[in-house]
Amino acid sequence: MNLKQIAKDTAKTLQSYLTYQALRTVLAQLGETNPPVELWLHNFSSGKIQNGESFIEQLLQEKPDLALRIMTVREHIAEEIAEFLPEMVRTGIQQANMEQRRQHLERITRIDTSNPSLQPEQQTTSDQNLDNLSN
Repeated sequence: MNLKQIAKDTAKTLQSYLTYQALRTVLAQLGETNPPVELWLHNFSSGKIQNGESFIEQLLQEKPDLALRIMTVREHIAEEIAEFLPEMVRTGIQQANMEQRRQHLERITRIDTSNPSLQPEQQTTSDQNLDNLSN
């Protein structure tokens, strides 16, 4: 397991996600102030936002002012969440793992009442037969 590569991949994914969030913020702002530009940006970004850096590069060629605005918002979001994000990720993963384990344990220990071989009357009869065999 290459932890350094995992960290790089995670950072790249987070960077793209923050680009997406910045785009959403800018789209909302433009929706209130400049709907035609909002529509253009919405259409332009469709299908291109998976890779945040590639999206920014393409947008810089088409509309540098919008690209710079998205980059500024992205940077602001990153600065605001950087302090508490690591703890939130750790805590979130721990809680999610605990919940998944709990649900799994419930599933594997649940008695299937639809199975007639596990009905109480038959179980009692079966237990009596075992008692008779042991005597």
